[in-house]
Amino acid sequence: MTSPQLEWTLQTLLEQLNEDELKSFKSLLRALPLEDVLQKTPWSEVEEADGKKLAEILINTSSENWIRNATVTVLEEMNLTELCKMAKSEMLGEKEGRRNSVEKQSLVWKNTFWQGDIDSFHDDVIRRNQRFIPFLNPTTPRKLTPYTVVLHGLAGVGKTTLAKKCMRDWTDCNLSPTARYAFYLSCKELSRMGPCSFAELISKDWPELQDDIPSLLAQAQRILFVVDGLDELKVPPGALIQDICGDWEQQKPVPVLLGSLLKRKMLPKAALLVTTRPRALRDLQLLVQQPIYIRVEGFLEEDRRAYFLRRFGDEDQAMRAFELMRSNAALFQLGSAPAVCWIVCTTLKLQMEKGEGPAPTCLTRTGLFLRFLCSQFPQGAQLRGKLRALSLLAAQGLWAQMSVFHGEDLERAGVQESDLPPFLDRDILRQDRASKGCYSFIHLSFQQFLTALFYALEEEEEEDRDGHAWDIGDVQKLLSEEERLKNPDLIQVGHFLFGLANEKRAKELEATFGCQMSPEIKQELLRCKANLHANKPLSMTELKEVLCCLYESQEEELAKVMVAPFKEISINLTNTSEMMHCSFSLKHCQDLEKVSLQVAKGVFLENYVDFEPDIEFERIKNVTPDTAYQDFCLAFIGKKTLTHLTLEGHVEWERTMLLLLCDLLRNHKCNLQYLRLGGHCATSEQWADFFYVLKANQSLKHLHLSASELLDEGAKLLYKTMTHPKHFLQMLSLQQCSITKRGCRYLSEALQEACSLTNLDLSLNQIARGLWILCQALENPNCNLKHLRLWSCSLMPFYCQHLGSALISNQKLETLDLGQNHLWKSGIIKLFRVLRQRTGSLKTLRLKTYGTNSEITKLLEEVKEKNPKLTIDCNASGATAPACCDFFC
Repeated sequence: MTSPQLEWTLQTLLEQLNEDELKSFKSLLRALPLEDVLQKTPWSEVEEADGKKLAEILINTSSENWIRNATVTVLEEMNLTELCKMAKSEMLGEKEGRRNSVEKQSLVWKNTFWQGDIDSFHDDVIRRNQRFIPFLNPTTPRKLTPYTVVLHGLAGVGKTTLAKKCMRDWTDCNLSPTARYAFYLSCKELSRMGPCSFAELISKDWPELQDDIPSLLAQAQRILFVVDGLDELKVPPGALIQDICGDWEQQKPVPVLLGSLLKRKMLPKAALLVTTRPRALRDLQLLVQQPIYIRVEGFLEEDRRAYFLRRFGDEDQAMRAFELMRSNAALFQLGSAPAVCWIVCTTLKLQMEKGEGPAPTCLTRTGLFLRFLCSQFPQGAQLRGKLRALSLLAAQGLWAQMSVFHGEDLERAGVQESDLPPFLDRDILRQDRASKGCYSFIHLSFQQFLTALFYALEEEEEEDRDGHAWDIGDVQKLLSEEERLKNPDLIQVGHFLFGLANEKRAKELEATFGCQMSPEIKQELLRCKANLHANKPLSMTELKEVLCCLYESQEEELAKVMVAPFKEISINLTNTSEMMHCSFSLKHCQDLEKVSLQVAKGVFLENYVDFEPDIEFERIKNVTPDTAYQDFCLAFIGKKTLTHLTLEGHVEWERTMLLLLCDLLRNHKCNLQYLRLGGHCATSEQWADFFYVLKANQSLKHLHLSASELLDEGAKLLYKTMTHPKHFLQMLSLQQCSITKRGCRYLSEALQEACSLTNLDLSLNQIARGLWILCQALENPNCNLKHLRLWSCSLMPFYCQHLGSALISNQKLETLDLGQNHLWKSGIIKLFRVLRQRTGSLKTLRLKTYGTNSEITKLLEEVKEKNPKLTIDCNASGATAPACCDFFC
């Protein structure tokens, strides 16, 4: 229950504000993270309230601690010195140490948030994750050892925001009857410090608490330490676990003190909250004991959608923009960071207001960020020197793995503070509210983009590095694997640099800022990438990297030169971004001889089915997975050197896509010999078109349709293809194609009509009694089968005698796989009794026998004696089917 004293003080303060000041107070109040009840209160009530009524609303909807801190924060922001002093004196009337603590926590909290409408969405992210933090959840059972919580996630998703909110709640007097303290340790700042004691470390921003430090540390169970941005602590490997120290008065390097805290040698009873990006998790595991890992995901899809709706106002425009961002998987992933959502909305909203088509903007991240940058300034802004200075600062920071810049950092790089205001005014660069000489970029990804711009821009004639410490590698170093392993943030810089090699983008930049791209940059990129695969084949990772860079460039000529040496490609596509990258470049591989594409399940099954047909066509034209697949097929048509093609994955075949594949097979230059289509669900009409084309194709020898919904109707269509006189198919895999006894009849008839098929795989089809029908084909001398696989086909023991008779009469079959079928002892005995009678052509038989039955053992010996060239594998009972290539060899 709120105290009457607080209610009276708040009312008195607010009634002293004039009309304009009260309006300003409400506006600044709304920019703070509001508590649940106040957030749900119609803001119109707040807008219409006078000072007395506003005090009543706040008292009824918010906690005492929030009211105290919010009031002091807003009055400070308004520069109302006397009222602010009164508020601190009356509302924070606790012992000096605690009062300073609240003021400091308020300042830390205030520096976390943007002004504007992102804050309320930050609240959703906080609430979603905070309930998992045990020391702030009253329902969590207490334990003897204190908790260590690790918040991990990508850059800009709200880890620091959540950590600082936890600090506020930890020190909230409403949550704890005793005073509790929280210390914020920023690893960005700690990297700049020299050796000190732990007491000095935590009191550097709290000089007024210096005398109280011993008594505070003696009550470690009341302390929460937040170690923010562990991944930004610049230390050599292993530095955090060396020279562990438990004496908080002893002078040590900062990494040693941090390591001692995390290893719980220092203040073992304190609660710990660590934030980090994923790349530091492995090192962290060596330090912390029994941590609780919480992944902070930032804006979920529904958060992003809601933010777009609020930002645009117009629902149609908002959803159009949202679907454009979602069509680019890499950009959509970046959108989990609220700042990136703001960039996308700001850029696309401006374009729509000008009547421009926004679709090309979202095609690549480079295109979006460049359009955002240029849209913030009028054409002919003549900020060439200032843009160069900003990009230099970004590059200097990225190579030093630094995202916060102080005055000395600017001086070291030769950047003047007078260069920064144009970018501060447009939120490209942000200034710390407490420390005016401290700067950071809107988001890590935009710092990476500006770093790429540093390499791409032509150097200024008057540019002079003398006296400035530029620790920035050249392009070759930027793209080297060694540097990227040491600093993974450089990877995205390479992508952006290729994106800036686009001539159209260079003209847009020149028109806005008056600066020109370096004419050598494109050739330099080509040289660096050529060196990558000069002496060795590209690994899968390297190949994906090249394709990603080329797609980001959107330069056809650059792609032609880069992929010209490729003769063979094997790639596993795991998401739609990789699909788009691949489709852009493969059509330029003039000498490609062999390609194997594996597509992960779900790549073609994105949520595009939720769109209305007309919206899907207009809004995500040229970027949907269907179109990407279409580009693949078009790229392959007429390629005489293409002999092997694998397209695996659960693809929803559209008629147009299948027709394009048919065009590939129908083309007179087609030399395709191996085709693997796994996991497809075509209709019977589409299968009919496909098999009709196969009739006329004379090059295809191997066809794998594993895990496709072929059904018995498909087997009937296949019969007509297999019996065509000009058809030369030799190997056919119909593994897991939902074929039954009825389908076996069509296949049996085809095998008896002197077709060219020598290898047939029917594994994982419930053919059961269809075995008897297949035996009819084996007994026919026109059957050319050499290898037959019936693994896990629900075969019954009743037909084993028929099978044995067929094997004796057949003089061509060499391999028969009956593994994972329950033929029982009776079936095995029937089969062996027939096989012992005479020698056949069979060389390999795989089946599952049963234990050490004496009769089966005796029969097995007799079969081997009669057929010395026959190998019988009696343990073919694995849980999964062997790969087709193991059988078709």
